[in-house]
Amino acid sequence: MIIGIDLGTTNSLVAVWRDGKASIIPNALGQHLTPSCVGMDDDGTVLVGEAARARLQTHPHLTTALFKRYMGSERKTQLGKQTFRPEELSSMVLRSLKEDAEAFLGHKVEEAIITVPAYFSDAQRKATRVAGQLAGLKVERLLNEPTAAALAYGIQDTQRETKFLVFDLGGGTFDVSILELFEGVMEVRASAGDNFLGGEDFVTAMVDAFMTHSGLAKALGGKELSGSGKQRLRDEAERVKRALSESPAATMAFAWEGAEYSWECSEDALARLCEPLMQRLRTPVERALRDATIKASELDSVVLAGGATRMPLVRKLASRMFGRFPMIHLDPDEAIALGAAVQAGLKMRDAALDEVVMTDVAPYSLGIGIARQVGPNQFEGGHFLPIIERNSTVPVSRVENVATIADFQRELSVKVYQGESRLISDNIYLGTLTFPIQSKKAGEVTADVRFTYDVSGVLEAEVTVLPTQEKHKLVITENAGVMTPQEVEKRLTELAALKIHPRDRMENRTLVAQADRLYEQLLGHEREVLAQYVAAFQSTLDKQEPVAERRARESLVQMMRQLEGGLFL
Repeated sequence: MIIGIDLGTTNSLVAVWRDGKASIIPNALGQHLTPSCVGMDDDGTVLVGEAARARLQTHPHLTTALFKRYMGSERKTQLGKQTFRPEELSSMVLRSLKEDAEAFLGHKVEEAIITVPAYFSDAQRKATRVAGQLAGLKVERLLNEPTAAALAYGIQDTQRETKFLVFDLGGGTFDVSILELFEGVMEVRASAGDNFLGGEDFVTAMVDAFMTHSGLAKALGGKELSGSGKQRLRDEAERVKRALSESPAATMAFAWEGAEYSWECSEDALARLCEPLMQRLRTPVERALRDATIKASELDSVVLAGGATRMPLVRKLASRMFGRFPMIHLDPDEAIALGAAVQAGLKMRDAALDEVVMTDVAPYSLGIGIARQVGPNQFEGGHFLPIIERNSTVPVSRVENVATIADFQRELSVKVYQGESRLISDNIYLGTLTFPIQSKKAGEVTADVRFTYDVSGVLEAEVTVLPTQEKHKLVITENAGVMTPQEVEKRLTELAALKIHPRDRMENRTLVAQADRLYEQLLGHEREVLAQYVAAFQSTLDKQEPVAERRARESLVQMMRQLEGGLFL
């Protein structure tokens, strides 16, 4: 059985294809969304998901989130006494989803399709594969998120020829893909995106505005909020952002050092505030339409995916840009995971999917560094020669011919880059292939440089020296910021020694973490009442009596709902 996983910036999901359809697998708490948060409990046990998210306010030094944004980099996060890379933190989320799938399906799961932003770089894709490996999963394929969303929407109607655009705005990334569906073939025509644009950026804009309009920035006198205060304020901004999806205005309120600060935010005010972000949404859309040589008016439909597309201002922007209302009949939070499950079904060759064929594209141009002639016997190095251009249908193989520029050159060095800039200094370096050649006059030794790029984003460079037909190969498997196979093996052993909080006890640990977060927000008698209920609940847990435990949990949940006004859980 192959599962489909949407490894998101803010939340992650797991889904499965069976009985002819895709369905979301609930986690240990019975919820579809698992927060992409990892933390250390007070006893050193690793917490993942809602239990970790609840501790972002109360234990910011032991908890982390948004690490997907740093995949493929060497950034490290300190949690207590331990240090983790982004792919290691992601692997803990993947392991949690894997355990949820095994509990739901009743058997071991070892293979997965994992989705990634279409605009993820080569290094980010490889880091995602490493995360899957560290979680004990064989990653059958990395699937672009907009393509996954398109599968979820388009699979029900494979007979009608249609062109549509997927507008995927998640918590931390934005992707847009243009697809064509005809005779059971789903072909990606173009993809574009922004890896640092998502719902979290709208939250940041709201927090910055609140600091100014509420007077909190002035009260702080140039100082920053503490870690727990900063997270509380972000949580309040997130609450108001969601409230504005259902009402034209909402009040953002925050208590700090005995004082109350508030700011009335309207939908119009949010639109003005986020205008720079809205402009950034337009650029990838325009590039994708241009690359696909399709006008917005020629699209048959527009599909929204990603939780941030719930915001009315985003939906209004999409409607204005494309002159039509977007399709929203699937839950935008779940569309990508459902599409990953469809791809898993395709991989398993489910009978219900026999007629479906899917193609994808390379999100970036891939090429080599060359020297260009700028005058008689004058050459200038540092130029980029694209071999596979962005939005080429994959798998793809392309070849370019190059020649030596210096007399009696003894070796040829082929440097591989990824990007769209004219100069290699502005693109991403991927690797170098260096080998000896015959010592001849400039231009007498030529070589064919062939790039082959597969559906999972693995690039192979092959250089054939003419006329000797000597072949040299380079498979791009390592990048700066990506763990080597030796490092992966070492960390597999070290991570296996970590204590992971048992899945069957996660509901209780999550509830205690949520109660701790609420305790920090309360004062006086209400705080004391909550403390008594939490103490009673923990005392019952120590007795290990299931019936009493259930009653104590229900009692605590009811009290928390009363104290929070029914909004907490």
